[in-house]
Amino acid sequence: MNVTTASRHARIRALGEHRPAGVLTNSEIAAGGLDTTDEWIRTRTGIDRRHVAGAEETVVTMATEAAAKALAAAGLDARDVDLVVLATCTMRNAIPGGAARIATALGAGPVGAFDVNAACGGFCYALSVAADAVRSGSANRVLVIGAEKLTDWLDWTDRGTCILFGDGAAAAIVEASDEPGIGPVAWGSDGAGAELVGVPDGDWAIRMDGPAVFRWATTQLGPVARRAVDLAGIEMGDLAAFVPHQANLRIVDALVRALKLPDTVVVARDIADTGNTSAASVPLALARLVATGDVQSGDHALLLAFGAGLTYAGQVIRVP
Repeated sequence: MNVTTASRHARIRALGEHRPAGVLTNSEIAAGGLDTTDEWIRTRTGIDRRHVAGAEETVVTMATEAAAKALAAAGLDARDVDLVVLATCTMRNAIPGGAARIATALGAGPVGAFDVNAACGGFCYALSVAADAVRSGSANRVLVIGAEKLTDWLDWTDRGTCILFGDGAAAAIVEASDEPGIGPVAWGSDGAGAELVGVPDGDWAIRMDGPAVFRWATTQLGPVARRAVDLAGIEMGDLAAFVPHQANLRIVDALVRALKLPDTVVVARDIADTGNTSAASVPLALARLVATGDVQSGDHALLLAFGAGLTYAGQVIRVP
């Protein structure tokens, strides 16, 4: 084993995001004939509005926009990247994947490129894969992207799903570092819950048993979060931020209580005006905390995501 690569660590160097210009409010959804109101949606989900991609926007175009911003923030050229990993579950067609097209659109050249589908847990899965690739020496710099166009998969007459989701993309540049910047991942799956959320056979839209997903998330994810913090070798009190998947504000708040996070920890609540953006959720929320100055470079942040499968993953990172 090469001594240099054996001692390498990985970090996030920079972030980039793309939030579509289109915005859909709760009142507009209610005005479309759905049996709901703005207050009903806000009370049960914490969502006020969500971004909706235009007809010309796709998972690939949104991912490319976010990736270009991440590269610019890092002061890098696309040719400085040697691996692209796209986390998504909403490509309109299963073949081909999107990562290679994103790499070409950016001008990255013939780099490694593949997609990861762990639904809403996808970004944390992809980030772990990228960090392992850097630490092992398989890649020197990886572009990790979470991108979703969930509105392509919504039945606007299904109140249990259409009020929740939005579109968007966010990207992270992962590279080698002298100090640990991405902690070991705490991940897992629960195939017994596969029917709780997904696109059923013979259907075309996302369906979900919301109450069951809520119960599962609020009872099963606390230990995952604590394991991620333990694996990073820190305490909950060392965290500056908690960035959970933005599925439902009630789930976020329940996790904060379960983890007994100190008041000093900033909690991402990006869901209010972004909605649930699946694999784009965690990086979008993290990018907002960085942009607003709510976290500082070098701070410890706990990322935690879960999604259809069921899948879940979390890790502690150093804020870029």
